[in-house]
Amino acid sequence: MSWPVNVLTIFPEMFPGPLGTSLIGKALETEKWTCNSVNLRDYAEDKHHSVDDEPFGGGAGMLMRADVIGRAVDDVLSKAGSKVSKVYLSPKGKPFTQAKAQELTSNAQGMVMLCGRFEGIDQRVIDHYEFDEISIGDFVMTGGEMAAYCIIDACVRLLPAVIGKPESLEEESFSSGLLEYPQYTRPQEWNGLAVPDVLLSGHHENIRKWRLQHAEQLTQERRPDLWAQYVNERKLS
Repeated sequence: MSWPVNVLTIFPEMFPGPLGTSLIGKALETEKWTCNSVNLRDYAEDKHHSVDDEPFGGGAGMLMRADVIGRAVDDVLSKAGSKVSKVYLSPKGKPFTQAKAQELTSNAQGMVMLCGRFEGIDQRVIDHYEFDEISIGDFVMTGGEMAAYCIIDACVRLLPAVIGKPESLEEESFSSGLLEYPQYTRPQEWNGLAVPDVLLSGHHENIRKWRLQHAEQLTQERRPDLWAQYVNERKLS
């Protein structure tokens, strides 16, 4: 059964884009997931196919209209089902996390993604359809399409049989609440730098302890927010 993704955008030609390559692209070819890009301008009723207008109360820029977006959302939801995940890409949304990717992927009905442009969309669309506002970072882009790439990629790779070795997903950054430990491969020595002896020892318990120690150290140094959450969860358990 395919995991369906519907993307509402004024640039439908951007999809699947880079999502049509590599492992995610192979998963698309084998229909482990599907990508349906919907042109929001098709739901405009004027001859110019306008989707935006000036904001009430004044201010810079233009907003995407609730009536146009609403018609598009209604159409897509009528086919996608009432329990589909609804995501609006927004810099004011909650930060996207690995846990959120797992939550979205677990919904067999798939995901509807709304990509804003200009200064965003009329708030009534978010409120009426109860869109989940998600941000991929503390910065602003020209639209939600690039953010959609990131979220779709993070979700699709979690689908069964997309990643060759599913157990590798369990040791990635954020899966355990920690950043991933350093990794090494051949050659054993490069530019005067050697692979840590413990990784060559064959002693699985010592390797496990080394990896945990370095994962904790990296997390504490680079992401004190994650480290604090990790320590707190360990205390509670």
